[in-house]
Amino acid sequence: MSRATHPPSHPLLRKKNIDEMLAASRGAHGSEHLVRTMGTFQLMMFGVGATIGTGIFFVLAVTVPKAGPAVMVTFLLVGVIAALTALCYAEIASTIPVSGSAYSYSFASLGELPAYLVGWCLILEYGVAGAATSVGWAEYFNALLDDVFGVRIPESLSSGLLADGSGIINLPAVVLVGLCCLLLLRGAKESARANAIMVVIKLCVLALFVVLALTGFKSGNLVPFAPEGISGISAAIPAIFFTFLGIDAVSTAGEEVKNPGRTIPRAVFGAVLIVTVFYLVVAFAAVGAQETAKFEGQDAGLEAILNDVTGVALPGIIIAAGAVISIFSVTLITVYGQTRILFAMGRDGMLPPMFKEVNKNTLSPNKNVLFTSAFIAVLAAVVPIDKLFDLVSIGTLAAFTVVSATVIILRRTRPDLERGFRLPFGPVIPILSIISCLYAASTIAKVTWISVGLWLILALAVYFLYSHKHSILHDAEVADEDGGL
Repeated sequence: MSRATHPPSHPLLRKKNIDEMLAASRGAHGSEHLVRTMGTFQLMMFGVGATIGTGIFFVLAVTVPKAGPAVMVTFLLVGVIAALTALCYAEIASTIPVSGSAYSYSFASLGELPAYLVGWCLILEYGVAGAATSVGWAEYFNALLDDVFGVRIPESLSSGLLADGSGIINLPAVVLVGLCCLLLLRGAKESARANAIMVVIKLCVLALFVVLALTGFKSGNLVPFAPEGISGISAAIPAIFFTFLGIDAVSTAGEEVKNPGRTIPRAVFGAVLIVTVFYLVVAFAAVGAQETAKFEGQDAGLEAILNDVTGVALPGIIIAAGAVISIFSVTLITVYGQTRILFAMGRDGMLPPMFKEVNKNTLSPNKNVLFTSAFIAVLAAVVPIDKLFDLVSIGTLAAFTVVSATVIILRRTRPDLERGFRLPFGPVIPILSIISCLYAASTIAKVTWISVGLWLILALAVYFLYSHKHSILHDAEVADEDGGL
């Protein structure tokens, strides 16, 4: 049972004891413990797998109309911000290698209520990300069916609810979530192995796209480079931040990683480097091969570009098939990430006990997998993809900001902690990370913030009606009071 390190100034800000968190993560396997089975390569592939997917296979159709060819600058800016944050994640995740990512870190540094709200932001982030990626997968799956068999799933069954009433459900997206659910029910080790295979395939497919797209490169397509100037480059930031979810996804597996002090930093750095390089070269090849005007509203964009460049269907078919495999892995990891957030919150009493249960045979929180899959499947079934990107970005930015702040706080409050990786330059990097995240957050539309605000109001209602009184820290305080009588 975890207790506050010091008597908290306010019950809402009581903190978990880091030493007890670490001891619990190393505890005997049981109904509330996960098992360390993943190495550096598998964890790095988790990060790459959760990041390279819908982001590059679909997001160009959303960002190029805003930024023009200067979308490459946007990718670079987001990559720099992600790199700064990755350094912060490397220190914190290697210091506190437990499930729950930013939720668990903030519980040790900021207190219970802030951590709880971060947890709800992460639940929204991973849930909406899973829905967005599965919707993007459905588009490529439909394109692949059309190319190979000459058939398409009717729009009414593959587009979700549309404003004109023509859409009913996105059936392919629901099927994908169901497949991810079945794989995750088999356990984390099997899921990580399957993901690693899919990631290698997707990187090969993207490399093929770059090579073929460059054969149709026209310098005129890069002019004008930034048609909307700085405002256009900034407007593309939220959708691209959606694609860097993988940094946080690595840390959700902190309790299932071998030798986390070394494994997590290596996996985080490797994932960010691979992702940023691939994003830049794919974006360069895409905007060089196709004029800006064609990107807007373009489904299965990379496949369409290759069809135009080569004049034959086979390369496009390969890209569509690669996207189907690629985006499967993204959805798999986002579902996985949310189950581990729920697990951590359930173990802390923030959610009902069912969320902390681990299946004895698969060593996986199977009830979480079923709950998360149902939640994501409903979103994917009815919500169009363009409504989902910004919601994910807010959750990602919240996690990035909290992790960066936690580095600064724990440097002051717990300098004695053993750190597998230690940031250079003192607080400079986390401060730059926080400033960058706040700038990125300022570019997100007001309507999205209103949606998140309503979500957090619901979270507060649940907190004061249930979570505050069922928190393990509340139980500890009551036990202390009883013992003192």
